[in-house]
Amino acid sequence: MERKYELKSRQTLDAIHGLLDRGIRRMSVILRHSDRFYHEDARMEPFMGLTDPGKSYALDMGRELPGTLEPKLFSSHFGRCIETAYLIDKGYTSVHARTLPHNATKDVLAPFYIKDIERALGRMTRTGSQQFIRDWFDKAIDEDIMENPEVTAETLTGFMKENLSGLRDGQVALCVSHDWNIFPIREFKLNLPHEGAGDVGYLDGVVFFQEKNQTFALACGNDPVPL
Repeated sequence: MERKYELKSRQTLDAIHGLLDRGIRRMSVILRHSDRFYHEDARMEPFMGLTDPGKSYALDMGRELPGTLEPKLFSSHFGRCIETAYLIDKGYTSVHARTLPHNATKDVLAPFYIKDIERALGRMTRTGSQQFIRDWFDKAIDEDIMENPEVTAETLTGFMKENLSGLRDGQVALCVSHDWNIFPIREFKLNLPHEGAGDVGYLDGVVFFQEKNQTFALACGNDPVPL
């Protein structure tokens, strides 16, 4: 099956290695899951698992994580995110012979911002997903359907910063989530408008780190932004 989105694991790994080269020893990464199946019925979304290539991509990413960083895994409770986290763990341990703590599922990494799934799906069907996202970010969708997008961005960023502060040197928190969880961070925290920033690829993400007592977020391929 041909990938629907671009694979971005290399860009994410390059960002991690680049920060290591700068002496950064603690990172918290919000990461989209790997390549997965799709269904014509949007209500089947929570049940779509990884494709066979998607499984290989996640395993390979785990293998290529630097041994100087120990992953601490978190994920959305959707199966494709749990599967991605498991395979990253499996790939890492196969190379570094190190047992990692079990993945922890977190509601904040799932689509918590969708308050009324039926009404949200109905509107998205009428407008298309790209217009729906723009309407959400422009606050043109009632907050009883979708959480305020700036509140969403703040909630996600707060979780990532809290994760970062709880790490010791030599750890990286890998938080496997969804593209829609990354969109508001890019739009409201990194000043990367959705239309210009483009899609979030598979295994693409945003890296949070601290340098000189300042917290930064780095969208792969862009410059770090102070928070």
